[in-house]
Amino acid sequence: MLKMVGFDGDDTLWRSEDYYREANAEFAAIVGNYADLADSAVHARMLATERSNLALFGYGAKGMTLSMVETAIALSEGRIGAQDIHRLVEIGKRVLQHPVELLPGIRAAVAAVAEAHAVVLITKGDLFHQEKKVAESGLAGLFRRIEIVSEKDAATYRRLLDEFGVAPHEFAMVGNSLRSDIEPVLRLGGWGVHMPYHVTWAHELENGLDARDAPRMREVADASGIPAALAQLDALA
Repeated sequence: MLKMVGFDGDDTLWRSEDYYREANAEFAAIVGNYADLADSAVHARMLATERSNLALFGYGAKGMTLSMVETAIALSEGRIGAQDIHRLVEIGKRVLQHPVELLPGIRAAVAAVAEAHAVVLITKGDLFHQEKKVAESGLAGLFRRIEIVSEKDAATYRRLLDEFGVAPHEFAMVGNSLRSDIEPVLRLGGWGVHMPYHVTWAHELENGLDARDAPRMREVADASGIPAALAQLDALA
């Protein structure tokens, strides 16, 4: 039987990517004053810069802001003015200050799962920003452990499961990202519940899952389906 269930934070418990999409739209408008490029080209360059900076800046709004400044300087060939660079910094600050809005039904779903299993929160990103969101969410009391990590890969999950004293086959992860929430856990021998969000960062869309992984995971349309999906996996486990 499953002994522990992990929940992702951003776009699983609360809204997040929407704010980044709004920020990227503002960024493209600013860059458009200096370079005659389609929005798609601007976003592609921004994504490439963010990916190259992940090892230095990590995930989150601060890394995004620095990548926006770097990309804007490159695309404008150094012509972007200080006032517009300041606007980019302000965009990043707004993302850091956005309100925490829980997804519909998620509080009830987590509470229901917590009645049958130990639940933990495993989220990645900037430490201060994630701590702020956890505190404002009002969900902290439902979780046995809250882990904010720099990356969510097989090595990270293995370390956490060892700390928790839980074998991979006794653990299931619930999240919106196949790359970060589902695939690494399945590769260790665990289980996954995928709850897609209506928008997902392109970096998180890339994964190596295929039809052979389907028996160890379930997909739900919204939070109300999480308890039943976990019950199905629990029976298999």
